[in-house]
Amino acid sequence: MKPSIFGYKAPATIDEAIGILSSDADAVVLAGGQTLLPAMNFRAANPSLLVDIQHVEGLRGIAVGEHGIVVKAMTRHRELELDADVLRVNPLIAQAMQHVAHIPIRHRGTVVGSLCHADPSAEMPLILVLLGGSVIAQGPAGRREIAAEDFFQSFLTTARRHDELIVEARFPTLAPGMGWAFDEVTRRHGDYAVVGVGCVLGRDGEGLASGVRLAACGIADRPVRLKAAEAILNGTALDTAVLDAAVAASMSAVTQPDDITVSASYRRRALGTLIRRMVAVAAGRAEIRTVQ
Repeated sequence: MKPSIFGYKAPATIDEAIGILSSDADAVVLAGGQTLLPAMNFRAANPSLLVDIQHVEGLRGIAVGEHGIVVKAMTRHRELELDADVLRVNPLIAQAMQHVAHIPIRHRGTVVGSLCHADPSAEMPLILVLLGGSVIAQGPAGRREIAAEDFFQSFLTTARRHDELIVEARFPTLAPGMGWAFDEVTRRHGDYAVVGVGCVLGRDGEGLASGVRLAACGIADRPVRLKAAEAILNGTALDTAVLDAAVAASMSAVTQPDDITVSASYRRRALGTLIRRMVAVAAGRAEIRTVQ
């Protein structure tokens, strides 16, 4: 199929892009286009106007500094995946990025574009929520920072206003000694996750878990922090009984109904398996990093 008729503009500045978005509520931002253009071809998306931001000044690059890892809006997935500074301060990001589609798509698609698309089964929204990151939106009223848990509102729905441009995403770095893990269940490599789980945690002086953060994708209409499980895991030796309790406390987070791919029951089983595995992997890495 082919898309319906649409207009096209390629602004050169952020202010120009915002002005165009403000003038048309049905305008859509085009960055990498790896999700948007196929959706338009199937007429699942019918924007009146594409606002191509690839030539906008100031929207490229990655910086590691006081705001953590700052990823500008036109930064490609592959750039973030291969950035040596990012790998040094947060190896979880590179691991998760390897699950995003396929290398040719990661060369074209943008990280912020994936966040704005807000597919509840996508990896990068999960990582942003897991780490407690944020995005920076810029519109006619200026700039505002939106926490990840507030940004993702529902299926393909975010807190971005139609006249705003998400100019960057901010991923926190990992503190020294923190362990990390991410994995997912998919039908085929490169597909969206049926269920994905990420975990970061530390170990205190007695070897007990601290600072546990646990999140999942594919189980609801947005990426979900598993806060009940976090509370159970914190301050423990992460034994089998504690992990069983954390898994049981997470089952109610699965609200995605049965679909043509899998059942909700399967998602719950996969979620439990991944929680156990990711907590164990993160705990092992935390111990290794603490010794070093």
